[in-house]
Amino acid sequence: MAEGDRLGDEMPQVSVMINGRTYRMACDEGEQDRLIGLARRFDGCIAQLRDGFGEIGDQRLAVMAGIMVTDQLAEAERRIAGLAAEIETLREARAAIVDRAAEAEAELARRLDAAAARLEQLADGLVHPPADDAAG
Repeated sequence: MAEGDRLGDEMPQVSVMINGRTYRMACDEGEQDRLIGLARRFDGCIAQLRDGFGEIGDQRLAVMAGIMVTDQLAEAERRIAGLAAEIETLREARAAIVDRAAEAEAELARRLDAAAARLEQLADGLVHPPADDAAG
């Protein structure tokens, strides 16, 4: 017995129905419900094609369903890539906004410091007026 056969015997097995036929399949532990759900979706694709094209042969239906599912996958991947690019753009915009906010905060702090220094000068001038040079 080959190692792959031995490992396959240890894996959980499920029966799925596709196009009226039952197939026994091995899967990883805990993946049984997922595999059954995927098989149901694929069977739905075959049923949709059968309804649209009639009985055109099991192999042709399976190939067409595989292409249909692959097309759906490619469209989902395209949309995911677009969303990932949009997320990256938003991250860059967020970083630029954060940088501008930090710069604005630093500029505001500099202006407040300058205003405070000017107010201190004015207050000092009021408390200690300059001596009148003409009186001397």
